[in-house]
Amino acid sequence: MAHLEQLDALILGSGTGGKLLAWHLARSGYKTAVVERRWIGGSCPNIACMPTKNEISSAKVAHVERQAGEYGTLADSVKVEMATVRRRKRAMVERQVAKHLQIYQASGAELIMGSGRFVATKTLEVNLNDGGTREVAADKVFLNVGTHAAIPHVPGLQAAQPLTHVEILELDYLPRHLIVIGGGYSGLELAQAYRRFGSDVTIIESGPQLLAREDIDVSQEIWRILSSEGIRVLVAAELLRVSGRSGDKASVVVRTLSGEQQIDGSDILVAAGRIPNTAGIGLDKAGVELDARGFIRVNDRLETSAPDVWAVGECAGSPQFTHISESDFRIVRDNLAGANRRTRGRLVPYCMFTDPPLAHIGVSEGEAERQGIITRVAKLPMDSVLGAQATDQTQGFMKALVGDGDDRILGFTMIGAAAGEVMAAVQMAMLADLPYSSLAGAALAHPTMAEGLGALFSVVPPREVQQASSKAAA
Repeated sequence: MAHLEQLDALILGSGTGGKLLAWHLARSGYKTAVVERRWIGGSCPNIACMPTKNEISSAKVAHVERQAGEYGTLADSVKVEMATVRRRKRAMVERQVAKHLQIYQASGAELIMGSGRFVATKTLEVNLNDGGTREVAADKVFLNVGTHAAIPHVPGLQAAQPLTHVEILELDYLPRHLIVIGGGYSGLELAQAYRRFGSDVTIIESGPQLLAREDIDVSQEIWRILSSEGIRVLVAAELLRVSGRSGDKASVVVRTLSGEQQIDGSDILVAAGRIPNTAGIGLDKAGVELDARGFIRVNDRLETSAPDVWAVGECAGSPQFTHISESDFRIVRDNLAGANRRTRGRLVPYCMFTDPPLAHIGVSEGEAERQGIITRVAKLPMDSVLGAQATDQTQGFMKALVGDGDDRILGFTMIGAAAGEVMAAVQMAMLADLPYSSLAGAALAHPTMAEGLGALFSVVPPREVQQASSKAAA
């Protein structure tokens, strides 16, 4: 039996929230350890956010080079070497991992590489990657175990050994025809990237539209952009069965409104949701309750059902973004110091890094309607923005929602070049509780994409309340 080691703080999982807590607590004098199965720093720098954007940037270079003639630059035919794309991505990941290891050493937090399982309250048995076991306990425990890709229960799909976002980033060849199962954010990013590398691409989405949580005009515009690059999109397509093997020959049969179709491809990418990594790690022995979907049940202070045990990031049901895991860290950190910060009411911005990208913050039109919130909607096509005209980046639009009872900005969506950076300007206005007129009347630099905010907020309709009062007075 391994000797029980007593710590002040123990973190299971080294994702963003977990590692930031570890570094902070260790620097604050706590004897702290992090247990991590494989990915030093979590999924973001290894297999998710950063490496996908690295490969997307490689794909954009290939796309721009093919379009170079339109810009007055004559280029020879484009050839993509996926082995070089992968090598570039791996080099970036290695730099990230090396930086993480430096910070661990400087902070004093111990990184234990192995698989952890609770054997008692706040007590973890760790099967070390290099052999042997350790048993560690702590006064305070933090869970940051993340999620993994869901593989739908479809006959033949598991046997076809499909790619997930992890495996596709390791390809050293170009798929002849990539079939993407799932029309969500990561699926669309990778679909466009591989189309630009040179693959034929088909997207299969079971729901009635791409990007299920977005407004229909957003979904339709993204569909139009992807289709214009030669990507085939099927929605309301029920996946019935799969045959063959991804990486060789694979076929999928789907039921659509027009009947059954068979799609023959070479590779299959599954991007159909996420499952929390909470099974098989002894959370019941730790007194930690799960919700019906397997996520860790937390309150709005990110406290679990077990005393002195917290959960942060995706496993706690937080929105699945790195910056929100970092926000979770700040909430827990400050509350440990005596504050009373909560997750309730925080603004959650996000971006999809297609080209052009999609950015959103706050309430959407659909959400406002479902919640009974009366809003005023302003919309501006990107071809009305002078910066977009100057650079010929005119796809997409901006859309803002403003409260009807006051002039606060409730939501913002943009499909267009530099959408994430433009959204950040709106986010600052929302955080400062500024009226939309502050942006409508601002002298925004010309010719930038953000300059379009002035035009967008200048076409906000008048309040319905004011209109009703004017009619009554008349």
